[in-house]
Amino acid sequence: MPRFSVIVPAHNVQAYLHACLESVLSQSHPDLELIAVDDCSPDGCGAIIDEFAARDPRVHAVHLPENAGLGPARNAGLAVASGDYLVFLDGDDTLTPHALRAIADRLKETGEPDVLVYDYARTYWSGDTVRNQASGQLTEQGPAPFRLEDRPGLLHLLTVAWNKAYRREFVQEHGFVFPPGSYEDAPWTYPTLLAAESIATLDRVCVHYRQRRQGNILSTTTSRSHFDVFEQYDRVFAYVTEHPELALWRPVLFRRMVDHLAKVCTHRDRLPRAARAEFLRKARAHYRRYRVPGSPVPLSARLRHALVRWSLHRTYHTLQSASTLNRRTAKRTVKLLRAVRAFTLRLHYGIQLRLPLRADRAVFAAHQGRGHGCHPGALEEAFRAHAPHIRTAWIALPEHHHAVPTGTRRLTPDTAAYWTALARSKYLVNNADFDRRMRKRHGQVFVQTQHGTPLKHMGLDLQERPAAAHDMDFEQLLVGVEQWDHVVSANRHSTLTWERVFPGTYTTLEYGSPRNDVFQKATSADVARLRASLGIPDDTVAILYAPTHRDYRRTQRADLDLERVLRRLGPRFVVLARAHFRHGGPLAAPDGRVVDVTGHPSVESLCLASDALVTDYSSLMFDYAGLDRPIVIHAEDREAYEAARGTYFDLRAFPPGALARSEDELIDIFASGHWRGSRSTQLRAAFRERFCPYDDGRAAERVVRHVVFGESDLPSVIPLEARHPVPSTAASRAHSPQATVPQPAGPLTVADRL
Repeated sequence: MPRFSVIVPAHNVQAYLHACLESVLSQSHPDLELIAVDDCSPDGCGAIIDEFAARDPRVHAVHLPENAGLGPARNAGLAVASGDYLVFLDGDDTLTPHALRAIADRLKETGEPDVLVYDYARTYWSGDTVRNQASGQLTEQGPAPFRLEDRPGLLHLLTVAWNKAYRREFVQEHGFVFPPGSYEDAPWTYPTLLAAESIATLDRVCVHYRQRRQGNILSTTTSRSHFDVFEQYDRVFAYVTEHPELALWRPVLFRRMVDHLAKVCTHRDRLPRAARAEFLRKARAHYRRYRVPGSPVPLSARLRHALVRWSLHRTYHTLQSASTLNRRTAKRTVKLLRAVRAFTLRLHYGIQLRLPLRADRAVFAAHQGRGHGCHPGALEEAFRAHAPHIRTAWIALPEHHHAVPTGTRRLTPDTAAYWTALARSKYLVNNADFDRRMRKRHGQVFVQTQHGTPLKHMGLDLQERPAAAHDMDFEQLLVGVEQWDHVVSANRHSTLTWERVFPGTYTTLEYGSPRNDVFQKATSADVARLRASLGIPDDTVAILYAPTHRDYRRTQRADLDLERVLRRLGPRFVVLARAHFRHGGPLAAPDGRVVDVTGHPSVESLCLASDALVTDYSSLMFDYAGLDRPIVIHAEDREAYEAARGTYFDLRAFPPGALARSEDELIDIFASGHWRGSRSTQLRAAFRERFCPYDDGRAAERVVRHVVFGESDLPSVIPLEARHPVPSTAASRAHSPQATVPQPAGPLTVADRL
């Protein structure tokens, strides 16, 4: 008997059905049956289902002799389902990667509840993905499982069947089935939640809910089928009547019904114009029939209740129109005020440009205002240490001001103080370009630090990589380059690359990576303090997982199932998961062993706290090599990444450590100890010699002495063999923890046998 029965009804969705079925069969949790129901679809859905059934024995094809509708099609799947849990999925939607594994783990963790509620995200034809706005109801904090009275907010989620997993025996015991007609989810969803003795939640997006431009039945079809909503709510209240112990839920269900009826009535594309009055009459009758006298109506819902109770359709639309007019007037007013403010700031900037430069001022920025860090952060600290006569200022968004040191002036972008600093500060330091509206003055010194040693293609090399360039304006790029006076470089490879892809008249300062100076200065006490602040338990190996952005993917996703990796490695490993800032969310749901450090202000601190790095094509590997700690490269999609972005050398030929081509190989590398073996050490030493020749802890000092004081006789570089970066916690222990890899159920893979 399979763990899951995934039931997929299909009607007129041939363009999307293949992706739907593939998303189920490609799940990392393979213990499932896929019941695909062809609801007598006039297109190619039936043939597609038969093709999948012939290819995979887990697929059961069901063909209905006539079109019955979504509810009866689901019932046909229910009739043949044999799994422990039922999962419904519409034929134009998809499961997210590893969704069933996450659901299975949560079911086991919460003691096999009757119903598990999980999250979804809307996906649009443009490629945008928007998570459910009510996802806060799915928090996993607190006791689980629970009853509905413990978490009544679950009734405010979208009334659909496909955001839950149902224990099949529970469904059979209560005789739950879907009714015919539209809005069939209401008389299924409410009774199942009300009857469930145990409910749990999973705070994870498991379904991508496709928002088609045309063709969604309930959102775009203008017909009388929307009158079915009345009969469906009759069924909901009939169920409550049959179970007197549920009477306390009548006021809540009544308010949900009124909200639903108001939504249908006010949606211009659902009801035929001639049928609106009739719909309102029936809505008023239902209001009177199911209203619970004395039950309060929330202030925010009183207008909707008035619409349904008194059939005030025209009044409601009049009020809506007035509200829309008010919003438009407010928007125009705000737009005018913004224009006036912009004009005032430009006038202010023009005046500041005519005032003398201040040789004792320096302004810094990094990552488009996302906090204090990277090379500019290290240089700002070096300015304060080695050129204390210069007052420093840092540009950051207001929400990142807390990360700026107390001795540094904080500047908010596009304010009067911001434009004054850009106009009158002698020194400008950034790892990107400043505001395009900035005009660099004669006498100003712009130090461009870049983000790190380049592996992926940059600058003009992206002209041949449209997927990565994203409509980059290369002419504007070169205009920005002309403003640079100095470019900081960590090594010869970086120097040659920057001068070719960012051609200009600047001077290259091949002095090392300023942000890596801390690796040579930190102590074991610093490492212990950082690990404690992150909650890393003693006697554990902390793996920093930091993948880069994928230009060829519209929707970013994690290439590793971190929960599975840790489950296989055993309890003495933890993962610090840091997503790229363009990833759009955490790499995994945080728990005791996966620590989400995406928002941590200092990646250098994360490097110091960790014992090993797992990455793919991120430039962080070059920094971590200077720390002289193990690096493992996980590169499953090398061909796709190199085709879309391109790399300056083949990591397979010159890796910084062990190389994993799959998740199982990565697990084996840590389980066997290869991640810190002699071969990995040799590879890292060669990598470090090539890319970290100047990272001796004094790179920032050398930059400041040259740029500010004009010195050419700079501090000598400490040889690699004489450097002693602070060791990791695992390396300082006499015996590093060993992984315990339990054997998975089912047939072993080749990697499992290693």
